[in-house]
Amino acid sequence: MKFSAATAAQGSLLPVTISGVKVGQSITAEWDGHPMPLWRESASSSTLHSLLAVDLEKPAGTYDWKLAWTGEGGNPAACSQTITVRNGKFLTEHLKVEEQYVHPDPEQEKRAAEDQRKMKAIYDTLTLEALWKGKFVLPLKGDFTGKNFGRRRVLNGEARSPHAGVDFPAPAGTPVYASQAGRVVVAENLYYSGNTVVIDHGYGIYTLYAHLSEIAVQAGAAVNASEEIGKVGATGRVTGPHLHWGLTIDHARVDARQIVAREP
Repeated sequence: MKFSAATAAQGSLLPVTISGVKVGQSITAEWDGHPMPLWRESASSSTLHSLLAVDLEKPAGTYDWKLAWTGEGGNPAACSQTITVRNGKFLTEHLKVEEQYVHPDPEQEKRAAEDQRKMKAIYDTLTLEALWKGKFVLPLKGDFTGKNFGRRRVLNGEARSPHAGVDFPAPAGTPVYASQAGRVVVAENLYYSGNTVVIDHGYGIYTLYAHLSEIAVQAGAAVNASEEIGKVGATGRVTGPHLHWGLTIDHARVDARQIVAREP
């Protein structure tokens, strides 16, 4: 079992590889007591892969990543690796937004809660196949820089949840592209994130594209890497036109830039 590192900051990714696995051999994995998916790059491969995702609010400390399998003679076998999670040292920023996004009325609050339940149900769904093909890429083409992941936000003077995505300031109408192949599971207007697209890439890997001015895909559609899925806008809770790009792996919110140019 090999990890890219034994220490990880909040909001980061650790690729895991497990070598010497026989075809058909059953192996299970868990991270901090939670089952984790494993996959092979091909049916005949002797190597299993996984992505250990550290949520941006996971408390600092030590956690065990465990493997279990049936060994020689049918006896159970197991091994583990301790992973140290350290603080992400995120900055705090103060923003001014429309009051309805800080103190929504009862109807708006109800809509936001329904959106939250819908997103949780989606992230609860584990597609047991790799829908991606190759390496992940940035969702914008050109000289655009992403920033603000994990920042603690104070909106209109009130503390709110940390920023779970990467913001790419860009002119309204700039094309937005799928960062990898997958299946569209959300393509609609949500209260806080505005016009939003979410793509399921398989094995619990989801990317989110928010605040779009236009949506160019429909839920249920298969998309390819670098296929246009919408355009940059300023819908939902924003201070100006930009793309909010998020990455969620097994419910953990991580910095999407860490999956770019890396095959999961």
